[in-house]
Amino acid sequence: MPTNDGYYEAYWPRTPRQTGIKPLAPRLKSLEGRTVAYLWDYIFRGDEIFGYLEKGLKARYPGVRFVSYTEFGNIHAGKEKEVLAALPQRLKELQVDAVICGMAC
Repeated sequence: MPTNDGYYEAYWPRTPRQTGIKPLAPRLKSLEGRTVAYLWDYIFRGDEIFGYLEKGLKARYPGVRFVSYTEFGNIHAGKEKEVLAALPQRLKELQVDAVICGMAC
């Protein structure tokens, strides 16, 4: 009767990475004169929190402009694949410079 002496073969359940690591986009030096879009999963109080963020950012950067999460739709629901697939084009159309994604993105 063969014994393994407590040693068992194990396999990693994930496949090898399919894409390489990509560099991050450079940070904006300022939000002054920029357009910031909100993305939301409609789960936790984003409608309230985005209001506070907007007030604080407008005080610091008076020329900042915001695009509501309602322009994009729910990024975590039945149509999330369609919403996310359309996102790059929609961001270009709205001339968005930066995105704030909340709450559980």
